Amino acid sequence: MGVSTTGLESRQLCFDEWMRQSGVLNSRALGSLCYSSAPLPLADCDIPGIHVAMTVLAAVNISAAMSTQPDAVCELWSSSVQTVAGQYGEIRYRHDGNTLFGVIQLDESADDAVQSSALQCSTERAYRQIFELLDKLGYPYVYRFWNYMADINRDSDGLERYRQFNLGRQDAFIASARNVAGNVPAACALGAAGGPLTVAFLAGHVQPLAIENPRQLSAYEYPQDYGPRSPTFSRASLVRSGAEDMLFVSGTASIVGHVTMHAADVAAQTRETLANIAAIIQAANERIGQLRFSPDQLFYRVYVRHAADLEIVRAVMQTQIGASLQAVFLQADVCRQDLLMEIEAGASQPAA
Repeated sequence: MGVSTTGLESRQLCFDEWMRQSGVLNSRALGSLCYSSAPLPLADCDIPGIHVAMTVLAAVNISAAMSTQPDAVCELWSSSVQTVAGQYGEIRYRHDGNTLFGVIQLDESADDAVQSSALQCSTERAYRQIFELLDKLGYPYVYRFWNYMADINRDSDGLERYRQFNLGRQDAFIASARNVAGNVPAACALGAAGGPLTVAFLAGHVQPLAIENPRQLSAYEYPQDYGPRSPTFSRASLVRSGAEDMLFVSGTASIVGHVTMHAADVAAQTRETLANIAAIIQAANERIGQLRFSPDQLFYRVYVRHAADLEIVRAVMQTQIGASLQAVFLQADVCRQDLLMEIEAGASQPAA
């Protein structure tokens, strides 16, 4: 998202850069998300971080090192002031008095599942811990969640795993007295190649504005065709701190209304997804009352189901966004089996 005038900053780095930067910024680092098909020695670092088992397919306009070392990419979040580290239950976190970044990874245990699936139980446990921590430390607002799990489209215990995840997530929202519709956080949920349930989150003191897409039905209003509980997220979160405006665009795909569009056509799905993101940006600008964000200003994380589709997706994005496109492309499963790709994005702009 670039430099933040409130002191919040995110950088996209290859792993060697991440190791150097995390050392330099150790006292000011908040946390990181690292994507690689191979394990990474994150345990050697005391900065809260997660490894997501995804193959890095490409990086565009991120850094020279990223172009030559694309095996792993890490997003490092840092502050302009010293951070405080802590652990609550299975959550590792850091905060700077204004913003908190946390991570939790839980193995799915059949022993936890009595009347529901192991994934549902693990999801509820993870989210309950997150909300308990935020209540304890006084960070009332989650800006966005990142959710990753193995075998997201596989059926088990009579239900697709993504739908199990949605059950556990909403149960925790309800049990923790959080809204399950309306002003809910931005989020993504993707299928990794393996590993435990992994959740990262960014929270703060500023109440975000939930942004919805007029081209789409709000995810929390989806009919039961997509599972017994609707997904609990907004299409984007707009955080207006007074010093800057930050936009967190949720995982976005080729969906109009609530229906998947252009099945089996990855180029058309990419164009539809970008149309949805453009509509989200327009809705955010309308909430602000001025043109603050545009597609060429965002950083994009692009999840591609089939590695062979990379060049098609990248070409469409470069054609529509232009030479300024900044993106990392990862191989991942998407929440619906007929979706071939998904994009999340973010940007920050100094207050006018």
